[in-house]
Amino acid sequence: RMWSPPATISLFLLLLLLGQTPPCRPQSLGTKKLRLVGPGSRPEEGRLEVLHQGQWGTVCDDDFALQEATVACRQLGFESALTWAHSAKYGQGEGPIWLDNVRCMGTENSLDQCASNGWGVSDCSHSEDVGVVCHPQRQRGYFSERVSNALGPQGQRLEEVRLKPILASAKRHSPVTEGAVEVRYEGHWRQVCDQSWTMNNSRVVCGMLGFPSQVPVNSLYYRKIWNLKMKDPKSRLKGLTSKNSFWIHRVDCLGTEPHLANCQVQVAPQRGKLQPACPGGMHAVVSCVAGPRFRSPKVKPWRKESRAEELKVRLRSGAQVGEGRVEVLVNRQWGTVCDHRWNLISASVLCRQLGFGSAREALFGAQLGQGLGPIHLSEVHCRGYEQTLSDCLALEGPQNGCQHENDAAVRCNIPDMGFQNQVRLAGGRSAEEGVVEVQVEVNGVLRWGTVCSDHWGLTEAMVACRQLGLGFANFAIKDTWYWQGTPEAREVVMSGVRCSGTELALQQCQRHGPVHCSHGTGRFSAGVSCTNSAPDLVMNAQLVQETAYLEDRPLSLLYCAHEENCLSQSADHMDWPYGHRRLLRFSSQIYNLGRADFRPKTGRHSWIWHQCHRHYHSIEVFTHYDLLTLNGSKVAEGHKASFCLEDTNCPTGLQRRYACANFGEQGVTVGCWDTYRHDIDCQWVDITDVGPGDYIFQVVVNPTNEVAESDFSNNMMRCRCKYDGQRVWLHNCHTGDSYRANAELSLEQEQRLRNNLI
Repeated sequence: RMWSPPATISLFLLLLLLGQTPPCRPQSLGTKKLRLVGPGSRPEEGRLEVLHQGQWGTVCDDDFALQEATVACRQLGFESALTWAHSAKYGQGEGPIWLDNVRCMGTENSLDQCASNGWGVSDCSHSEDVGVVCHPQRQRGYFSERVSNALGPQGQRLEEVRLKPILASAKRHSPVTEGAVEVRYEGHWRQVCDQSWTMNNSRVVCGMLGFPSQVPVNSLYYRKIWNLKMKDPKSRLKGLTSKNSFWIHRVDCLGTEPHLANCQVQVAPQRGKLQPACPGGMHAVVSCVAGPRFRSPKVKPWRKESRAEELKVRLRSGAQVGEGRVEVLVNRQWGTVCDHRWNLISASVLCRQLGFGSAREALFGAQLGQGLGPIHLSEVHCRGYEQTLSDCLALEGPQNGCQHENDAAVRCNIPDMGFQNQVRLAGGRSAEEGVVEVQVEVNGVLRWGTVCSDHWGLTEAMVACRQLGLGFANFAIKDTWYWQGTPEAREVVMSGVRCSGTELALQQCQRHGPVHCSHGTGRFSAGVSCTNSAPDLVMNAQLVQETAYLEDRPLSLLYCAHEENCLSQSADHMDWPYGHRRLLRFSSQIYNLGRADFRPKTGRHSWIWHQCHRHYHSIEVFTHYDLLTLNGSKVAEGHKASFCLEDTNCPTGLQRRYACANFGEQGVTVGCWDTYRHDIDCQWVDITDVGPGDYIFQVVVNPTNEVAESDFSNNMMRCRCKYDGQRVWLHNCHTGDSYRANAELSLEQEQRLRNNLI
């Protein structure tokens, strides 16, 4: 809905550039785009509109029935239609009535494949605009709702917003949080008139720029600066402001829109050139508040923030900062959110709660990996002004049959910190790999150089790839002689780099003051190989709990296990083959819930043949099995198991790709799992020397982070264990991050936990 455009700009172009509220959900299945428009924010129902020749129009309800509604819903990405609505139930539309007497067979992929009177041939009025109600379950191929900020040809968009700092203090600030609003329109930057500018408008602008909130500005002070510039004969401002092409005349937002293009926008006055734009006004000035992760340490928050509130939501498995699978804390346990009715408005509430801006994409169908454990929420319905996701209406997850394949995810707008311009890769075979070159200040001058590979590991490589905008690190490379870096950037300018894993840039990690690199420059510069997707291994905690038992196994059956170091050291001093060892046995099932196959780091030439078990082990240390006291000290010697990796089982419709037999390829396919039954060798902890008591049983998968994963926080599984000398009970088994209150532990803290340095 928009005001009348000026005579000089056609209605066609304005609609093309700005779209209409509320946000639409275009789908590329058919040749024409559809959207549902209505007064509510339910994404699955509304007035049906179709885009033809760059202009949105409605569909008449004559002959329209369930078959036609089903085709429309499928084109919109939903599984089916529940019903349709006649006589403009969702309000009368504007513009042309594009389709009339639509007749579908029900098998078409899009509405324009159905029979009709033809485009624009209709005897209807807008009082007969048809609406549809789709089933909220989305098709498997329909992945997300994105901010639709342009509907026309590439390059003709209202697509960007920026703040132009005016005060000297604002210019020095990174990120820029205060300044005049500028909008990119038809390829040119324009300023927005401050007349009728509201805090709701500021909220939308700040959200687009990655800021969760906004504060009022000192308008009188900025007006003084404006007036001085207008009087200054050297300033071009007076001449520029007299042209309508300098201005966006008026913007009116509700404050819940994900993009300025979804607001009511008037580019120029109604009479066009006959009336000047923004008479007597000045540019609109906005002041945003950065979230905690993007705030300078010197800047104090303008209002108190509840730390408890922040901890009730988190993002997992995202390749970039501000994106990931949505998880919420309910009854002290983390769980996921179902994607039924998940949309940009609800996603934006979550993003702002986490200290980011508004959402740029709400993702469906576990696009950023499946979670494990409970599904806490479904059909989340936010109005847009809620402070937290828990303030929104929602159903309990299990109420409507949600599975983890329906886990919702989000991509949030984040501030431009400029970090991406301070790192680059050089010499690699592709843009995703190479020598890491960073820009740092050396003797007061900004210089490019390399990073010393001493202490360079996967954690540091992860930070580098994230800073580059390339996702996860596949490999941290210490020897890069085969990559030619930039000739003028060969000097080592950063050494002793140690990252916790949560930093936004390498420059935020701990590092040496004076550079000290034991290898010097050249071949030992740090390098990375990045990837946008990664595996994610998770142990099935429930299966461990259900299958645990004790066995007194004769030594005569343990020669193979002893050879592979699967018994405690005291077994070396026994009178073989007489006697037995007491073993805590269990089954383990390791799922790959990520978005890439889990493959061993080394090639076949490095795999080790195990004569006892008659197969190759591709990873020598794949899991740690330990029994700990309640304060974290080991009581049973940690068993470091080497494994042959294979797909034991896959869900229906998914083919097994990896098998150990016959020197086959090893790995775990996305969605599949590798099972180690309780009755195979080494699937135990030797507790022969352990006395009765209460303990913690711990399993860590991929303990040395040898293979990159999208989420290392769920690699540890723990159970409470009670042993009375004859029997054993495991209870409260859970993955390491299932119950933690803190939303994000650093990788360094994770490592300390795993190594029992508590």
